[in-house]
Amino acid sequence: MPLPVWLSETQSSALQMLLVLGLALVLPGVVNRFDTRHRAILMGIGILLALRYAWWRATDTLAPLGLTVDCLASWSLFALEIGTLASSISASVLMSRFRARSGEASRNAGWWEPGPAPRVAVLIATYNEDREVLERSIIGALALDWPSLEVCVLDDGRRDWLRELCRAHGARHMTRPDNKGAKAGNINHALAQFAAEGAPEFFAVLDADFVPHRDFLRRTLALFHDPATGLVQTPQHFFNADPIQHNLGLTRSYPDEQRFFFDHMQPARDAWGLTICCGTSSVARWSAVAELGGLPTDSITEDFLLSLALQERGWETHYLNEPLTEGLAPEGLKEYITQRARWCLGLMQIARGRLGPFAANGLRLRDRWSVIDSVFYWLTTFPFRIAAFVYPLLYWFFNITVVDAEVPEVLSYFGVYFLWTVVSFNLLSPGMLVPLLKDVSQHLGAPQISRAAITGLLKPHGHPFSVTAKGGDRSRLQIQWRLMAPYIVLLVLTLTGLCLGIVSDRFAYYDAGDGKAVILFWTVYNLFVLALVLIACVELPRRERHVADAPARAIFAVEGEMPRRVWVASLSQDTARIRGWAWETGTRGTLRLPGVGDIEASVMAQTSGGVRLRLVADAVAGPALLRRLYAEGDAPGIVETKLSAIVRDLARRLTFGRSV
Repeated sequence: MPLPVWLSETQSSALQMLLVLGLALVLPGVVNRFDTRHRAILMGIGILLALRYAWWRATDTLAPLGLTVDCLASWSLFALEIGTLASSISASVLMSRFRARSGEASRNAGWWEPGPAPRVAVLIATYNEDREVLERSIIGALALDWPSLEVCVLDDGRRDWLRELCRAHGARHMTRPDNKGAKAGNINHALAQFAAEGAPEFFAVLDADFVPHRDFLRRTLALFHDPATGLVQTPQHFFNADPIQHNLGLTRSYPDEQRFFFDHMQPARDAWGLTICCGTSSVARWSAVAELGGLPTDSITEDFLLSLALQERGWETHYLNEPLTEGLAPEGLKEYITQRARWCLGLMQIARGRLGPFAANGLRLRDRWSVIDSVFYWLTTFPFRIAAFVYPLLYWFFNITVVDAEVPEVLSYFGVYFLWTVVSFNLLSPGMLVPLLKDVSQHLGAPQISRAAITGLLKPHGHPFSVTAKGGDRSRLQIQWRLMAPYIVLLVLTLTGLCLGIVSDRFAYYDAGDGKAVILFWTVYNLFVLALVLIACVELPRRERHVADAPARAIFAVEGEMPRRVWVASLSQDTARIRGWAWETGTRGTLRLPGVGDIEASVMAQTSGGVRLRLVADAVAGPALLRRLYAEGDAPGIVETKLSAIVRDLARRLTFGRSV
């Protein structure tokens, strides 16, 4: 639209961005993020701005076609960027809808009455997890509030100590002669065993590190009132911080990396009928999976494939967005990256398989879109992140301008689109899109994930299942030098190139026009991201794996003293931090926790406002403590955030070199 003649191009572009920022102040009081009309308007504007930006990039910013390095660099970056834009547009379409099923679950509680409650088998798949990890999962599953229940531990590690542990707690231990088909094969073996004995009507799947809340089955089974429902998925919540949260000191202010998907994208997908099974924390109808012949084993991400297989046969997959389980997030960066690379590889296997988007199968058009959306995400997002670091170097070292644009145009086309994306997505998913931190989470592991994406497309078969290691000793500081090395090289090259451009005109620095300013801003931004990536590669020691859902009252009794009422600020299986009173290190006593009982305790250290206790629970209090920690309460961790809290915690991490 025509702009006032008294404004310069830069001023008018800045005015457009100020308009978006002004809307950011007004819209929170107007927009209802659960209203589909509001969501569609926000996302629709974002899509139009994305298309406007793409048109500008295609028509005004690219090097002329020809057999030149400039052309190759400019057009290759544009191709990567268009792929990323396509992924973003697809995500925006998905996010334009939303469905919440909590009311439906409440209305249909007990739909099976007056008949007996359905029989349910809870399957805990395990391979090499520690005793501590498995014991809390078994105890939590056995504590489920359900009258007709069998808990079965599927042990692909064939461990004698686990058999004894299951016997001690009253769970069933099951093994098989080989590990064919990995997790899916393990579950299929168990399903065959149950079928021979008399199949239950439903079965739940839990990863070895996940613990169900007591009402997990009551809430999920309520959604099976519809006979077309084949599977119900619930979100994964984590009682520990993921590596990015922990290493950047953001444990108490920034959500874990998967919160956007589970709290916002899955309810949006559910509104489209595209809920993805995520393996753990799901419940399936036995007859629906039996109709498939068991879980499909064509991909190492058998959960997504199960969703498609059910949808192909007309079964519906639903999502109940309630914190009904909690588990252990990958504690180390290597495990974090291994997990995501496996997801990426498995998705590419699906895309190339029988249920791929272009194969002859019974999938609906929207199911095919669901797969294409995921392919675009994995195949474009992470290679583009690598390109974002590399392409500015072409200018500093070789005088190649990959984006030939003037500053006013960049502000008008990219700036407005970028700001609107941040504003609109944070309206619909508060605190989930913090640009610098989002970049860090996607840059970490980008080389490995990009390699998995390309390998999976070109060679989809013959890849082993990589188990994500959980548990283990995390008490020491570790620097991930191998992960850090490429980013150190990029940081050195970026700084060197920037210095060369500032002190020398050797590369026609002063002749680059506005392109220089664009590259300069891009480079400075990259320096901030690289610095955060390097900090995230320094793995800080971990002390506590679980923070209490809320401070709780307890009593600490020391022999010879009057028992004192204290606040339990944090709690784990073997430690507690209490506020209100202080005792000398080494003092012994008894901590009485409501619902748990008496636990032997000794003072490990004094803290600000209290002390830290070492706990030694007996055979009665131990299981009760595990149930208190993991099978009760609300969602652990952070689900929403404030920018001020992030800035405060990040500043503390940078200043003091430690997490909070």
